[in-house]
Amino acid sequence: MKKIACIFPGQGAQYVGMAADYIAGNARLKAVMEAFDQAHGTSLQSIMLQGPEEALKETRFTQPAILFHSAVAYAALQDAIDFEPAFVAGHSLGEFSALVANGTLTLPDAMHLVHKRGEFMMNANGDTPFGMAAIVGLTPQAVKEICVQAQDAGIVIAANFNTPVQTVISGSLAGVTKASELAKAAGAKRVIPLTVGGPFHSPLVQKAGTWLREEMENINFATPTIPVVQNVHAKPETDPKTIKENLVKQVTSSVLWVDTMEFMLAQGIELFIEFGPNRVLAGMMKKIDRKAKVLSIDTPADVVAVKEYLEQNNG
Repeated sequence: MKKIACIFPGQGAQYVGMAADYIAGNARLKAVMEAFDQAHGTSLQSIMLQGPEEALKETRFTQPAILFHSAVAYAALQDAIDFEPAFVAGHSLGEFSALVANGTLTLPDAMHLVHKRGEFMMNANGDTPFGMAAIVGLTPQAVKEICVQAQDAGIVIAANFNTPVQTVISGSLAGVTKASELAKAAGAKRVIPLTVGGPFHSPLVQKAGTWLREEMENINFATPTIPVVQNVHAKPETDPKTIKENLVKQVTSSVLWVDTMEFMLAQGIELFIEFGPNRVLAGMMKKIDRKAKVLSIDTPADVVAVKEYLEQNNG
């Protein structure tokens, strides 16, 4: 079997109707969704399957929805064919999906944590005007330098290093606006303002990390056998205490996605399998390393296709 890494997307990958084919006719998955809705006073199952899209975009719903979809897609492939990845990793929220895949967290516990994390991240900033924007066409280093130059206007940092040519910035509205102007002046191909519930992965949401740490005290984190390559430093971890601390740091730290992918490639990963909606990470990988092989599992039909690929390429 090829050396495999399993990867999981973050916020922005969602769509109305996601995971519908997995839930249909599956009493166990319906029960998981119903228990979540009962415990949290929500209608997540209905919002996922029928919308409205605006509700699904709310961070407190987006995060458990994407995690659920990713986790059940992973479980479906595990049921279809016996395989064990060398590593798991997830983009921001997706790190929690990765922790379900490697057995650190149960699906209900992870859904609870990311729902609360979403609420925390939306509430932590208070009423301070904020913004996030994707800078396309500049190097990560150039974006970091621009954020330093824009600090006189307000807090702004490079929040997500998605590809060598796409970096997301986050912070105060004034800081992000100034950095966006500087990026355009520096020759950025595009500067795309993002519609988000808070200045994620910036110091402005520091309270969310504190609240998340308290919430995780009530949750059991098992010791996994498969390492998770974590966002904050792009290194593999299996110690539950370290994993938890890095999840807290992740709230205000940059997502080192390019470094994470490059680390796994350097470890000899031959195949990446992405689990979750919309094939976002496969698109990013084309910009990181065009030669890297990525298969994406969104629907049950994708499970069948990937199973066939693994059976035919098990050398």
